[in-house]
Amino acid sequence: METDAVPRRRPVPRLRPWQEAVRLGAAAVVGVLLWLLTGAMLPRGCAADSCSWYVTGDPLVALGCLTAVAWRRRFPVPVALAVTVASAASALASGAALLAIGSLAARRRPAEIAPVVAAFVVAPLFTTGLYPVERPPGSPWIQLSLQLLTAGFAVATGWAVGARRAEVLSLRERARSAEREQAALADRARVLERNRIAREMHDSLAHRISLVALQAGALDHRPDLAAEERSVLVRGIADGSYRALEDLRDVLGVLRAEQPDRPEPPRPSYDRVPALVDDARASGMGVTLTIDTTGEPPDAVGDVCYRVVREALTNAAKHAPGAPVRVTLDGAPGGALGVVVRNGPAARTRTGLPASGYGLPGLAERVRAVGGTIGHHPEPDGGFTLTARLPWPDDEPGPRPSTDEPGRTAGKHEPPRPTRLEPARPARPGDEPERRS
Repeated sequence: METDAVPRRRPVPRLRPWQEAVRLGAAAVVGVLLWLLTGAMLPRGCAADSCSWYVTGDPLVALGCLTAVAWRRRFPVPVALAVTVASAASALASGAALLAIGSLAARRRPAEIAPVVAAFVVAPLFTTGLYPVERPPGSPWIQLSLQLLTAGFAVATGWAVGARRAEVLSLRERARSAEREQAALADRARVLERNRIAREMHDSLAHRISLVALQAGALDHRPDLAAEERSVLVRGIADGSYRALEDLRDVLGVLRAEQPDRPEPPRPSYDRVPALVDDARASGMGVTLTIDTTGEPPDAVGDVCYRVVREALTNAAKHAPGAPVRVTLDGAPGGALGVVVRNGPAARTRTGLPASGYGLPGLAERVRAVGGTIGHHPEPDGGFTLTARLPWPDDEPGPRPSTDEPGRTAGKHEPPRPTRLEPARPARPGDEPERRS
């Protein structure tokens, strides 16, 4: 089976007028040369009697064959068969016959080529009486050999042209397919990039804005606050808003085309969890952090751990304002890093912040990406618990983070602190897209 043949239903490319004229001109030149060669073999002075076909019928048949050859692309087999049979009675039409055979051979279908070649080889045996030429003994076999050799040359030439045409069409199709694939990849890359940007902006800004809303809600529901406490909350709102703007600037700064070498913001990490908790506590949340781990987990696990804690604190600030929150981290190399974040029931009216519904499903995607598991459920007292188990391979030990948080235990709601640690910086926009709430 020929795998490189031109498909049967694929239309043959049309020739330009000048290309068609060149082919017909070449066929006419070949026919004229053979016609003159035949005339040189005729007896002198026979044009008026026995050689009248040579000067009358031969040119008329050749003219008809050249006209028919112009339709060879629309009706390849009938035209080729008619022209080859007619060329047996016209030496001047031999060029048209070779052009028809070569054009048919370019289709590379042996079932069509064989009968046309047979007609071209055999038909001249029945028209030998048209030209009074003396023939030596055994001339029919010589004539058959010459006809077969000529037809073979035409078939080989046409076959080569068809093979080249098929290769060109294949290369063009591959180029178009590559362009389509490249366009699809570019579209997919743009979609993924938009998803990453949206996720990073949500991750960094949702947490900041939730804490700002929590502080604003405390001002609205606690008119009896002392001046110092009110001042702390106002400063927290202003500082949180400023940090949210910084986060937005960092994320958008990576997208600026005129700054391709701008460094990306650092990724979240395990050792920044205490700073994240202190930021939440400084905004008015009653958060306690208990760390019971040995060493420091790998970067990928620490990244997901930080995001789990941040998403849980954000949800607690939105859905359970004023509720105490406990964050517990435990684990060791060779086992798993456990993350448990539990918040109690809301202590005051919710602030009514909008929820996208993408948070927990997106968080589950992150956890599954590192081979972990995640679960969440409401508590009987109206609280909510989020748990995650992240694999911790034993071939990447690290130093234990320097923090005094392990000594802290869960307790009642802690008052807002006027001091806080250095704020955590936004995540790097380069991960897979996620859905968050």
